[in-house]
Amino acid sequence: MSIVITGASGHLGRLVVDQLLAAGTPPAQIVATGRDVGKLADLEQNGVTVRRADFADPSTLDRAFAGADAMLLVSTTTVGERFDNHRQAIDAAIRADVSRIVYTSIVNASTARMTLADEHRRTEDYLRASGCEFVILRNGWYLENYTDQLPMITQYHALLGSAHDGLVSAAGRHDFAAAAAVVLTQDGHLGATYELGGTPFTLTELAATMSDVLGTHIAYQDMSVADYTSALTGAGLPPEMAAAVADADAGLARGELFTASDDLVKLIGRPATTAREAVRSAAAAVGESR
Repeated sequence: MSIVITGASGHLGRLVVDQLLAAGTPPAQIVATGRDVGKLADLEQNGVTVRRADFADPSTLDRAFAGADAMLLVSTTTVGERFDNHRQAIDAAIRADVSRIVYTSIVNASTARMTLADEHRRTEDYLRASGCEFVILRNGWYLENYTDQLPMITQYHALLGSAHDGLVSAAGRHDFAAAAAVVLTQDGHLGATYELGGTPFTLTELAATMSDVLGTHIAYQDMSVADYTSALTGAGLPPEMAAAVADADAGLARGELFTASDDLVKLIGRPATTAREAVRSAAAAVGESR
């Protein structure tokens, strides 16, 4: 069995490769793909097949996916280009006779009104209509979306957002990667759509957790979507990405990043990472890097 991982040079894709290897999948059965194969050199040295795959250059995809039995389609990040990229990857996988496509979507994709959900929803519809066997993993928010900001949050003693008192069912990237590895290698999941999320919290609760773990007061500062967009732009995010992030917080306020599903726990066979665990790990990493 050959398993292709797209976006293996990115955070989630790389973690899925690591999970497959840790679970005993032979390196020769894994094909790690990405636009920059230089970032995958260490995997190649360890026996993993490495191939270039650029969704913006469909000519690279047929070779990248050749001979694969299963493929993980990790959603791309460029707002406005995602659906076309995903469509081209699905078409190439079908041409390569890939028998199973696993797609990383977003939680509540069929009902969420946030901008980020639209291209995921369109991709899901296209995949279902393609005739290929599939599994859809509707990933919740990553805890790293918050913990990666920890140095700045600590510096200013503030967690910014426009989420009001909405609940977010976030989990760690490695939790979602573990779920992907399961459905790529185990039977019984074809045709399933899983809503994946961890223990929910509000951003006020997250700020309190950060305060407790860090030993310094962190306040959640709730802002309008417009003001939050401006703050993100001022912090260096490109305008399109800043607008999408702030819009996602508005969706969070509407409950669009909350799920009561226990699909994630069932798939990985253990509790998902909690916000407290993630903050503690991130704080330790920041301390070690100093």
